[in-house]
Order: sequence, then C-alpha cells, then structure tokens
Amino acid sequence: MWRKIRHADTTDARVVGFVGPRRRPRRLALLPAGESRPRLSAPLDPVLAARLGALLADAPATGEHRTETGETYTALATGLVVEVLAGTGRHGTLTVVRAR
Repeated sequence: MWRKIRHADTTDARVVGFVGPRRRPRRLALLPAGESRPRLSAPLDPVLAARLGALLADAPATGEHRTETGETYTALATGLVVEVLAGTGRHGTLTVVRAR
C-alpha cells in the first residue's frame, strides 16, 4: 500500500505586502527567514484576513511590486511577522497561521 504524506514546518515570515483590499487582504506577500525574494501566501481565511487587515491598516504603502512568478502585490513598510506553515512539497505553499 502506498501513502502520500504531506509535510509542513512552522516558521516565521515578515509581511512585505498584500493582494486585494487592505482591510481584508486575500493573500500576503511574505519574506520567509533566510529567503531574499517575497512569495505570496495561500488564500487567507476571512476571519484571519480581517484580523491581519486591522494590523496592516496604518502601514505605509511603498508601491506595486511583483513576485518572482510575476504576481503583483502592494508593498508595505511594516515590521509585522506572521507564523506560517511552509509546505515542503513541490510548490512550497505558505499558509498563514497567525500574527506574532
């Protein structure tokens, strides 16, 4: 019998931007520890999006940027750090768990 087991490690990532409306972002642009280029998170849960939107409300925007894969996000100057589940699979999805 063959089983597929997905693994994910919990790590911290700095929030460097968002996709969608600021008050309820659909996804976050994240800079995981040890990486030099931002990656977008998995889509956010509506309750978590509202909580994070409140934390990002006063952060100054620094323009539009693109990820390595060409996706556009609004960049922010913020010190907000979130805990993420970093998938170790082929796509390495970042799932936001909570704000630190």
